[in-house]
Amino acid sequence: MELMRIFSYASIILSISVYLLPIMVNSIGINYGQIADNLPSPENVVPLVKSIGVTKVKLYDADPRVLGAFANSGVEFMIGLGNGDLEKMRDPNNAQDWVKQNVQAHLPDTKITCIFVGNEVLTFNDTNLSDNLVPAMQSVHTALVNLGLDKQVTVTTAHSLGILQTSFPPSAGAFREDLVDILSQTLSFHQKTGSPFLINAYPFFAYKGNPKQVSLDFVLFQPNQGIIDPTTNLHYDNMLYAQIDAVYSALASLGYKKLPVHISETGWPTKGDEDEAGATPDNAKKYNGNLIKLMSQNAGTPLRPDSDLNIYVFALFNENMKPGPTSERNYGLFKPDGTPAYALGVTNNNTGSGSIGNGVTMPFSPTSSSTGYLSISSATGRRKFVGHALMMASLLLIKTLV
Repeated sequence: MELMRIFSYASIILSISVYLLPIMVNSIGINYGQIADNLPSPENVVPLVKSIGVTKVKLYDADPRVLGAFANSGVEFMIGLGNGDLEKMRDPNNAQDWVKQNVQAHLPDTKITCIFVGNEVLTFNDTNLSDNLVPAMQSVHTALVNLGLDKQVTVTTAHSLGILQTSFPPSAGAFREDLVDILSQTLSFHQKTGSPFLINAYPFFAYKGNPKQVSLDFVLFQPNQGIIDPTTNLHYDNMLYAQIDAVYSALASLGYKKLPVHISETGWPTKGDEDEAGATPDNAKKYNGNLIKLMSQNAGTPLRPDSDLNIYVFALFNENMKPGPTSERNYGLFKPDGTPAYALGVTNNNTGSGSIGNGVTMPFSPTSSSTGYLSISSATGRRKFVGHALMMASLLLIKTLV
C-alpha cells in the first residue's frame, strides 16, 4: 500500500509542471499549515514543494518531522512560535532551550532563516498577549546571539492589517493610535536586529465585505481603471499593492521609512459559505496566478518600486480541521491527495501587466483568542470589519472604482 501511495505521488508530481506551475517564478514563498487529518507525510511534501519551484516555506510551528524531512533540500524556512508560548518565552532560559531544540538542532541541514514570534497578536486586543510580545522576541533573539546564530536567523512577528487606523489614500497610511507605543517598541527591535516587518494581507476580505461595490477586477489584479493617490499622484490598479504602500506610509510616519515589509500571508479561497462572495476556484486561480506573474517582473510597489517583495502565498494545502467559515478550509493550492486545486498556468517566462497593488486596507480583528497552534495559524483570518475611519476610507475608494 505504501509503495502504491509513493508511486501515486510521483505520478502527480510529474504532471504538476504542466498542470499547475511549470516553474514557479521569482522564489515565491508558501505557507505550510497542518490543521488537518488527511495531509500527506512531510516526506511526500518535499518533492511536491520542489516541483513548483518554491524555495521558501513558512511553517506555523517548528514541527521536527517537517524540518527533518526538508534537510538538505535547499528550501528556506520561517518557523513559528505560538501565541500561547509568549509568556513562557519571556524567560531567557526557556527561550534558549526552545532555540536549541527547534533551531540549532536542525542547522545547518535545514535552512532556518527566520522565527516569527506570535501571529497577529496586536489585533486580539489582549494585553496578556501584547505585553509579552516584545519581551518574548527579545529573549529569542538573545538566545540566538548566545548560540552564535543571530547572523543567520532573524526574529520577527506577523501582523494583520487591523493594526492600521487609516489606509486610503495609501500615502495617508497610519497605525492605530492605541497600538503606537507597542508598535514603536517592535519597530525599534526590527531596526536594531535587521529583521523584516511582516503583514498578512487579504484583499478577499474587502471584497467579501462589500461585493456589490468593491471592484472584483481591482482585487484580482485584472485590467481595471484603478485609482490615483491624490497626494503622491501614484497609480494603483490592484488592492494588494495599495495595502502594502499604506503600511510603508505608516512605518514612515513613525520614522521607519527604510524598514523592509514582507507579506507573510496572502491568498484566495476556492470555496466559501453563502455570504462569502467571490470564493471560487476561478477567482483563486486569477488572484494567485496574476500575483505570481507580477512577482516575475521583479518590481516593487508604486511607492517603493525598487523594494524586494517577499510574498508567501496562503496556502499549500486545504486544511479540513480549521475552525471558522468554509473559506478557512479552502485556501490550498493543493488538495490533501497532492493534486492541484486549480491550474494556475504560470511559466517562468510569463510576465503580467500592471502592478501588484491594493487600494484600501480594511481593519479586521479576530473573533476569538485561542492559544497554541491554532492561534498562530491563519485561523485568525476569521475577521470582521471594525473601525469607522477605515470603513469611511474604503467607501472613498469604492466611489473611485464604480
